[in-house]
Amino acid sequence: MKLRVVELLVITTVPAVVLAQRGFPSLSLLAWTLIGGTLAAGSANAFNMVIESERDKLMKRTSKRPLVTGAVSRLQATVFAAAIGALSLVIFYAFTTVLATILTAIAIAYYVIIYTIALKPNTSQNIVWGGAAGCMPVLIGWAAVTNSLTLVPVAFFMVIFFWTPPHFWALAIKYKDDYSAAGIPMLPSVASRSNVISQMWFHTIAMVISSTALIQLAKLPVWTLMATVALGAVFTFQLFALKENSDNYNKVAGGIFHWSITYLTLLSVLLVVAQLVSA
Repeated sequence: MKLRVVELLVITTVPAVVLAQRGFPSLSLLAWTLIGGTLAAGSANAFNMVIESERDKLMKRTSKRPLVTGAVSRLQATVFAAAIGALSLVIFYAFTTVLATILTAIAIAYYVIIYTIALKPNTSQNIVWGGAAGCMPVLIGWAAVTNSLTLVPVAFFMVIFFWTPPHFWALAIKYKDDYSAAGIPMLPSVASRSNVISQMWFHTIAMVISSTALIQLAKLPVWTLMATVALGAVFTFQLFALKENSDNYNKVAGGIFHWSITYLTLLSVLLVVAQLVSA
């Protein structure tokens, strides 16, 4: 289920629910939304492992996955993925809203079909467009409360959409040889360092702009906007250290990867606190 990856999706779901509620939601709604979201993301990740089991054998980073080692068969993994995916939809339909259920089904299908099958093996922009699946939890969280969507969750979606490429490419820099061995055209394995850096800059700046738009659309206090800009400034400061001719290029990229996780976590906490304080 790649629960360490799912953790990030859960982190962004919580503020989406709080913003939609304009305060703290009922514990039962929040719990069912998080449980359903965890199962849905786990289902998509499990399907991903089934589809990529042969490629995973070629990469050191994924060589210990259960399908590669034989701990789990492809049939077992497929049944498991389908079962928890179906269960997630049942949970969303029974305890949240129809729109949240539909968006969850779309998110699973998008990650498995569009990203894993169509985009990942065929384009270096795979994570840019495929990463949209990882943005869906904020739409789902909002819809679980309101059964509708507004510009606020769309702005939050765009924050994560632009956050995903620099986050993932920073990790891919470290494992670019793995991706090359598996024949996956991840940007750092097929493009020059200067190209990678410039694209990371573009998405980071767009992320900061989207973040400020989110704060204003959600009508949160001014101090929230200032804190958001400060977080974005730290992110861009990290990028300044990423030089194409640097001897510690991989080390700096690793730092960016870890900070990107911290950034998303702090932003999510900030949104929750700001909404609860101003409610």
